Amino acid sequence: MTGTTTSTTAGTTTVTSSEDAPDTSTWGGRHVHDPTAVRDDDGTYWLFSTDARSDGPVRGGVQVRRSADLVTWELHGWALPGVPGPAGAWSGAQGLWAPEVVRVATPAGPLWRMYYSASTFGSRRSAIGLADAPHPAGPWTDRGIVVASAHLDPPAGLGHPNAIDANVVTEPDGTQWLVYGSFFSGIHALPLDAGTGFVAEGFVPGPGALHEAPGRLLARRAREADGAVEGAFALPRPGGGWALLVSYDSLARSYHLRAAVGDAVTGPFRDRTGRLLTDVEADPWTVGVPVLSGHRHVGGPGILAPGHASVLSEQVATPDGGSHARQLLVHHVRDAEAPTEHRLQLRRLVWTHDGWPLVSPQPWAGADREVDDTTRWPSGPDALGGTWEQLDPGADPTHVQDAVVGELGPLDDVRPLGDGRFTWVAHDGAAVSAVVHPGWDAVRDRATLCLEALDDAGRVTLATRLP
Repeated sequence: MTGTTTSTTAGTTTVTSSEDAPDTSTWGGRHVHDPTAVRDDDGTYWLFSTDARSDGPVRGGVQVRRSADLVTWELHGWALPGVPGPAGAWSGAQGLWAPEVVRVATPAGPLWRMYYSASTFGSRRSAIGLADAPHPAGPWTDRGIVVASAHLDPPAGLGHPNAIDANVVTEPDGTQWLVYGSFFSGIHALPLDAGTGFVAEGFVPGPGALHEAPGRLLARRAREADGAVEGAFALPRPGGGWALLVSYDSLARSYHLRAAVGDAVTGPFRDRTGRLLTDVEADPWTVGVPVLSGHRHVGGPGILAPGHASVLSEQVATPDGGSHARQLLVHHVRDAEAPTEHRLQLRRLVWTHDGWPLVSPQPWAGADREVDDTTRWPSGPDALGGTWEQLDPGADPTHVQDAVVGELGPLDDVRPLGDGRFTWVAHDGAAVSAVVHPGWDAVRDRATLCLEALDDAGRVTLATRLP
């Protein structure tokens, strides 16, 4: 494609050439913000992201990309011809943010639902809308507003939920929740009607209803930190319960990703030391387990403000007719040398033996360079030896952290648990849970081992083994 414009007929978005439209032929994963990825029944991956460009005006309607391998991406076009009327009239938005796309089964066959956000920067006059399509490629048809918010501040607290950043969570029994919110009063969950995709009966969408029923509070930060929590994503833990990923702090500089776990989708969610994600009395930079922040590998570029993550979960077929589970964190980053530039990254998401989510220090390199079969992951303590390039994502998320090179040890009472899982006792007596797996060193362009470790004080280490 050279330039692009769109025309719409019966909900169909058609991409055509135009001298006035941006040249998207070289975009690939550039200009991606707040991404989510899905796979269709033919095996093609589809990526949906915020209407944002770092080098020009916004073109509204949700950017759509496709890929065969999760590494090389091609801009497919836009899902919608612009901001739908109801959402635009309420919010004044010029573009759509943070789409969430989910597949649902209907008597007529599969249906894809897209929850989009309409707002303006710093405003709480926002709306989450719903569109649907028979396929991720479209055509997408707008169905209206699911929930809205306004500029309302109660006498106490941090205000009403900001109706953006949707995440749809489905429990094993089919119960669905809309997890949403950004800054202000934090992250909430509203029950959805799985049949319609809208808020369940008894929870009326719109700002008036938010006085009585904003949903169940999941996470909140203090005014001292500007209430800076958003982009939530909930996912089931192995063995039961739920994990919640959230993005903290400034979108352009100190943005970073934290995690907590709970027994239910509706919480409460606690970090490794037991602090609630709703605790606004604690130091707001100590709550939550920091799993990814700005960093620089030795000899590599500075990665700034990683965040607003979703998780792609899938079963990957094997040549013998079996399959392996794979989960990838899908998120955006900025370039430290060019902070206005934003682009896509994916990383492997792993679970410690006791059910904590951690993410690889290295970006996903593609199925031909990665190993999904956990039975082939390291099983002996010799995998922990050697020299490692180490990152501490919680050390100072406000700055790009340079990797530190050295050994992991001394490590006491190392216990291999199989499938790359280990425990040990650190030199200061902290109990550590870790995962070691094959990965790809993006700086040195070589196969290596990656390690993710979490101790009982909530400290995380991300490491890449060096030659």
